[in-house]
Amino acid sequence: MNKDALREAVWDRLEESGEARFPFPSHGRIPNYAGAGDAAARLAETPEWAESTAIKANPDAPQLPVRRRALREGKTVYMAVPRLRDEQCFYELDPARIDDDNLDSAPTVSHVEQYADTVGPDDLPDIDLVVSGSVAVTEAGARIGKGEGFSDLEFAVLRGLGAVSDETTIATTVHEMQVRDDAPDPDAHDVPMDIVVTPERTIRTETPYTRPTGIDWSALSDEQVEEMPVLQRLRPE
Repeated sequence: MNKDALREAVWDRLEESGEARFPFPSHGRIPNYAGAGDAAARLAETPEWAESTAIKANPDAPQLPVRRRALREGKTVYMAVPRLRDEQCFYELDPARIDDDNLDSAPTVSHVEQYADTVGPDDLPDIDLVVSGSVAVTEAGARIGKGEGFSDLEFAVLRGLGAVSDETTIATTVHEMQVRDDAPDPDAHDVPMDIVVTPERTIRTETPYTRPTGIDWSALSDEQVEEMPVLQRLRPE
């Protein structure tokens, strides 16, 4: 099944089963689902989580429990500024600078600007754990996103900045219905998952796929590069 057909199948199944959760429609986004909090709790049981102090997470609704839990456990959370549009292209949520009463609202898309500092490439630490949202994922770690490519591009940017490496753990939290066996092999720019967590189980993929080592400049237009200052910085002369 190709990527577009697989996305539609997952979105349809989540909604028709009643397992989809706000925001609606599920189509066209990283879908939220019943049990997202349970998947976050299961991720938090892994040694990779316990050993992490700096987490880069996607901003989507199903990973909100992950971001909240990270802050409550004293971890610093990094989220990309939408479309990497600013010179200071990452939000930094440091729980030491957020009142306890605001830890639940701080990592929401609607409030992150209120509580986060924005940091540029020179101020990023080494990222211990990357948490990605998915539309579908296989037990071998092949991930399908919503089709815009920003998650993979953000990882490539972090790789180009030296904030992530081959040793950085990459995880996703999904509903069981999103774990598929009919996804195509990843493209060269696709980032494979090391850990797939559902409310019911933790899958260590031992992925056979190679993660990208940097930005695929051939996949980017001049207009895209001009819209993202960090790409202008990283583009080879």
